[in-house]
Amino acid sequence: MKNSHILSAAIGSLLVLGLVSGNANAADKKDMEKCFGIAKAGMNDCSSSKSAHSCAGQATKNNDAEDFVAVPKGTCNKIAGGMLKAM
Repeated sequence: MKNSHILSAAIGSLLVLGLVSGNANAADKKDMEKCFGIAKAGMNDCSSSKSAHSCAGQATKNNDAEDFVAVPKGTCNKIAGGMLKAM
């Protein structure tokens, strides 16, 4: 299985299980963390200050290192391409 398929499966699993919140403030909760570089276009929770848009759902490309998805703490490091800080 290719890495892109593994990444897609991991993200899809999180979304299906309802572990990823659509709320931009979800990453502020103590049990969540911002995971940069894994969001699909239009499916990000928010963006960093360097990004070309202001917030949720505005990502224009997949896996942009400036956009994040809120995931349960400890999950980001397990996802291929996931980073705890924006590049």
